[in-house]
Amino acid sequence: MSPATRSVLGRGLAVLGAFTPDRPEQTLGDLARATGLPSATAYRLVAELVAWGALERVGRGRYRVGMRLWEVGSLAPVARGLRDAALPVLQDLCAVTGFPVHLVVLDGAHALFLERLAGHTPLELRSQVGKRLPLHASGPGKVLLAHAPAEVLDAVLATGLPRLASGTITDPERLAAALAEIRRTGSCLSREEMTDGVASVAAPVLGPAGEVLAGISVVVPHTTDNLAPLVPAVRMAAAAIGRALR
Repeated sequence: MSPATRSVLGRGLAVLGAFTPDRPEQTLGDLARATGLPSATAYRLVAELVAWGALERVGRGRYRVGMRLWEVGSLAPVARGLRDAALPVLQDLCAVTGFPVHLVVLDGAHALFLERLAGHTPLELRSQVGKRLPLHASGPGKVLLAHAPAEVLDAVLATGLPRLASGTITDPERLAAALAEIRRTGSCLSREEMTDGVASVAAPVLGPAGEVLAGISVVVPHTTDNLAPLVPAVRMAAAAIGRALR
């Protein structure tokens, strides 16, 4: 649909959709170019979004997503209920291990990070709360992919398997074998798949009917030789979140 034929709501959503994890701050010119809207239209929409709180000004002539939009998004029942149930368990897991932990859900053909706790050991990670990342390139993402409908895997394979780090699985046959192993063991061990220098242990969070609702993970330095001792703690945490949801 061309910018000229979009509704006012559609144009406003296009402005919001122009913000990405790689471009969290943008100028009016950036937004006009990204949306194809005339500068005057972009200016009017941005002013209205700022007044409502969906956007906020950052310095002179730059904008970012506002807290009002985050507050509305946090009311989504699945995300809010899952995060509320998971947070105390994730805090315990983070405290016990001392390392970053993640809560991730399936969002189309991507992994959406609902929560990230930093831990006591600083690690350079790609993950951010609210960020969408490829399913094939992380422990919790592969946990979700292993239990996702066939059409999700088809969509992931159709877009290719880009390499994000030195250990990213880019071969479909290797990915299929890794997903089968996850289903067999109930956990996922990965090394330098999303970010060089780190490894992770992930497990699925199950719903009342045994469906996979989310994946959680603990991220450790890649120099950790043996990841197996972390598996029971991660699986117990995932099970505790599942019980809390029920």
